[in-house]
Amino acid sequence: NINRLLLDAFMEEYPNITVEIDESIADPWEESLASAASGGSMPDVFALSNVPTGIANDWLLDVSEYTNSDDEFSMLPNTVVESVTYGEEVLAVPSSQNMMGYYVNKDVFNEANLDVPYLGMSLEEFNEAVRNITNINQGVVGLNHTFSIPEWYPVAASEELGWYTYNGEGFHLDSNEFIGGIEFAQNINTNGYAYEPLTEDEKANFNGENDNEVWYNNGIALRWDGTWSIGGFAQQADFEWDFIGIPGERTVITHDYYGISSATEHPEEAYLLAKWMGFGKDGYMKRIEITDNEEELSLDGVPLITDQEVLDAYFERVDIPGIKAAYDNIENAVVEPFKTTPGYGQARWDAPTGVSVGDESNANIGTLINAGVSGEINIENYASQINELANSKYQEGLEAIGQ
Repeated sequence: NINRLLLDAFMEEYPNITVEIDESIADPWEESLASAASGGSMPDVFALSNVPTGIANDWLLDVSEYTNSDDEFSMLPNTVVESVTYGEEVLAVPSSQNMMGYYVNKDVFNEANLDVPYLGMSLEEFNEAVRNITNINQGVVGLNHTFSIPEWYPVAASEELGWYTYNGEGFHLDSNEFIGGIEFAQNINTNGYAYEPLTEDEKANFNGENDNEVWYNNGIALRWDGTWSIGGFAQQADFEWDFIGIPGERTVITHDYYGISSATEHPEEAYLLAKWMGFGKDGYMKRIEITDNEEELSLDGVPLITDQEVLDAYFERVDIPGIKAAYDNIENAVVEPFKTTPGYGQARWDAPTGVSVGDESNANIGTLINAGVSGEINIENYASQINELANSKYQEGLEAIGQ
């Protein structure tokens, strides 16, 4: 794949450095890394599924010695730099960046003589577009699903809140914005404005066996996805489409990260490799060259570095107006905090609530939120409880990494 081709190119560029892939590191990923660490065989550079886990286990080298003197690191957006900085230490290297949001099938709206949704539209306009385009009997529905709404809605409803209400200081799940997001998603489900919650009889009106097939067959007007999918859209979609992000003025981004082992004997070389594979200019220009020469490969995601030559080369090849407009607002972006926020997995999904939902006598937070979206419970009755629980897990996570 492209990463292996990039590794070959790295060794051509730096013939004094040999890179070997440790094939023993595999899923379950964190368990593999833990076994390697305990056996004294930690890779010098490795993908991180969760940065706080790496910090808590003392896997990660502080690379601020290298980033402080790296002009290209200073060309990363502040949101990216902040995501890998803990106290005064830089403990991960950004390896990829994607924007998340909605893609619009413009043909569906034009054929219905409706205004096409656009980047920066209001919540009210978004709601109206989803409602007006839906016609179950004709096999057209507004959204593919509502899973992401409780996470992005607070971003669209308030400048003070981030993804899933996290704002750098904690969660605000008892806020009107979070409760409003659950009610917004519930309304869409109840009225049949999204494909996933439809009954089997209703889905029989659509051309396709799943939401992916229905999207490509012009049955879903707005699809939640990330920029990792733009290569597939370009190859498979036979309709005019664009990226419109989420309602409001802010862009949502998510990242992947490399860790450099705290036990590495080659810290400078390891940083050089992680940079080449991730945010560095030379590596990204080589990535573009490789995709130009390999027909089956595509430039998914968006560049990390804000170097103009890189951006010009990227947008010359990825000519999607919504992606360009959303990227122009990258400095004001909201970062999806799952991979960098201590305790996030517990606070969003896994922490048991003590609440009975359906057959579960002790439902976790994720199940409780889903029950609110489906209308099984009134989330407002539990908002204070889950907010306290989420923030307690966040504090536990901070303590685990010594923050």
